[in-house]
Amino acid sequence: MSSAGRNAKIAREYLKAIEQGATGDAMARFFDPNVVQEEFPNRLVPQGARRGLSDLLAGAELGQKVLSSQSYEVHSEMENGDRVALEVTWVGTLKIPVQNLPAGANMRARFALFLEFRDGRIAAQRNYDCFDPW
Repeated sequence: MSSAGRNAKIAREYLKAIEQGATGDAMARFFDPNVVQEEFPNRLVPQGARRGLSDLLAGAELGQKVLSSQSYEVHSEMENGDRVALEVTWVGTLKIPVQNLPAGANMRARFALFLEFRDGRIAAQRNYDCFDPW
C-alpha cells in the first residue's frame, strides 16, 4: 500500500477494534508507547482529561463494564501526512445506568477526532466530544 491513505486506514481499524471490544495488546498495538490523548471538556468529562497509554488501556477495560456495544459511523475523514481528522457519530448501548440513563439506553455523540501518527501508530489523539442531550 502506498503511504497515502495508510494512516486513515489504521484510524478506521482502530475504531473497528473499539467497536469489537478490544482490550490489552489488541488495543495497545494501535498506540505509540508514548501516546498522549486529550479529551476536551464534555458532559461526561467536564474538566477534560489527559491520558497516556496505561490510562487508555484501562479505559478500554472500563468500557467493557459500562457498554454492551458501541459503534462509530465515519462521516468524513481527512489525511495529511501523519495527521488524520475524523468526524464520527458514536452510539453506545449502556450495560449499566449512567447518570439518568438506564441500562439498555443508547448514548449518542458526535466526535471530532484528531490523530497524529508516528511509524504507523497513534502518537497523539485529541477528542472533541459533543453528546446528545439525555
